[in-house]
Amino acid sequence: MAPALDIPALEVAHLTVSYGSTPALWDVDATFPSGAMSAIVGPNGSGKSTLIAAALGLVPSDSGRSTIFGRPAKEAMRRVAYVPQRESVDWDFPITVREVVEMGRYAEAGWLRRISRSDRAIVDGAIERVGMAPYSRRQIGQLSGGQRQRVFIARALAQEADLLVFDEPFAGVDARTEAALLSLLAQLRDREGRSVVMVHHDLQTVRSMVDWVLLLNVRAIACGPVASTMTPDNLRRVYGAADIGAPAAEGAAWVP
Repeated sequence: MAPALDIPALEVAHLTVSYGSTPALWDVDATFPSGAMSAIVGPNGSGKSTLIAAALGLVPSDSGRSTIFGRPAKEAMRRVAYVPQRESVDWDFPITVREVVEMGRYAEAGWLRRISRSDRAIVDGAIERVGMAPYSRRQIGQLSGGQRQRVFIARALAQEADLLVFDEPFAGVDARTEAALLSLLAQLRDREGRSVVMVHHDLQTVRSMVDWVLLLNVRAIACGPVASTMTPDNLRRVYGAADIGAPAAEGAAWVP
């Protein structure tokens, strides 16, 4: 598909973030098209998660700016659904699968968080789409790694956001589950025009499933269509090697 470049889903300009005296990002410019599936790729410690967090205003930046569909990020967060790394979630918290997904409707429900009949239908549909209906009343700590990821993707779907942002969404899941979730994200892009930006580590998956890529190692090495951006020279600049791939991790299998 041809990504729409007129109004980017997410754009950062001159973004610099440091932790103490150590720069995590340095003067990064990157554009992620609307209606496309985009990936942020780079070695461990290259600033991938920091880029997402800073772009969404979750961590402070030293300089730079970010926009979402052409508006300052802080003014457009209602259009974003963010799924963090699994390590940042308290899996012992006494909450069920359905209650997690219902959180995706809170912005629409208002401060009283009263879920309407239409909200419940949206939640049911999101849970069904990720194959978690049989587990809807299960406490989240009792789920496998792949099931946990599906729950948080369902919460993002329930938000009905225009931009879905994922930080390592396939960590801890097996290849079949990853393929099924990627297929779902592709459907959201192709049938509903959603935009997806994700941190991802598997270069083979990026080549086969993703439209647009940012190669990052503290600085932006290259950003653009996958075919013209993931060149051997650019990969050497990012990783110090011509090509690096990573096998999918193990987890719960699911086929839609």
